[in-house]
Amino acid sequence: MIDFLQQFSPITQALIATLFTWLLTAAGAALVFGTKSVNPKLMDSLLGFAAGVMIAASFWSLLAPGIEMAEQMGFSPWLTAAIGFLGGGAFMRVTDRLLPHLHRGLEIKNSEGIKTSWQRSTLLVLAITLHNIPEGLAVGVGFGAVAAGLPSATMGGAIALAIGIGLQNFPEGTAVSMPLRREGMGRMKSFFMGQASGMVEPVAGVIGAAFVLYMQSVLPYALCFASGAMIFVVVEELIPESQSNKKYIDVVTMATMGGFTVMMILDVALG
Repeated sequence: MIDFLQQFSPITQALIATLFTWLLTAAGAALVFGTKSVNPKLMDSLLGFAAGVMIAASFWSLLAPGIEMAEQMGFSPWLTAAIGFLGGGAFMRVTDRLLPHLHRGLEIKNSEGIKTSWQRSTLLVLAITLHNIPEGLAVGVGFGAVAAGLPSATMGGAIALAIGIGLQNFPEGTAVSMPLRREGMGRMKSFFMGQASGMVEPVAGVIGAAFVLYMQSVLPYALCFASGAMIFVVVEELIPESQSNKKYIDVVTMATMGGFTVMMILDVALG
């Protein structure tokens, strides 16, 4: 895999990696062709697993390398990490306030962002799309960091991040397509809406890689920014959604720890 990707430019590498993450979003959405519903306990566990993956990726693949790069480039490591991390969270907070979206399991009257007359299906897609912006950026920044030639950035680490993001995209595709199918939408349209939530990742990935290639001095900030944006998504949405059913909290918590462990192993083993 590493040898295959190394023959391409960093921007193309980011594009290939984020097309992979989009493919797994589509695979999750494709479950609608076999069933109208997924066991709630399983669905919550999958979302918990996704939260664990994102938490681990935020530290092992983004924040820690960002701090190390800041030291190598002569920046204040703690200040760089704080500015970037909080900047990522602030960016997602503003986006969350402005972009109309609806979280899984809620009525349309509980939609967030600017109020619109958009349909429930569109708002559900936009909720997951909101996740995928920082995820695509993170993958793109990861490959851009490898091109910068800093010791703390490795091709294996960037690939591990893409694999981890792809794994947690699977339940997100399902989380969009299944509710639409249960509400009577056709299988094909439910699938299309579910996979559409991942379409933003290749765009964000290319932007992230191009940005750090042409502005390498901000690379440590960009890594910490992506980490903060991902943690915002986990705390604001994934964990509350996965633990909304109190009967499954212990199981979901263990699934979250499992997701963290899988991503940690991927990053340490490949990075």
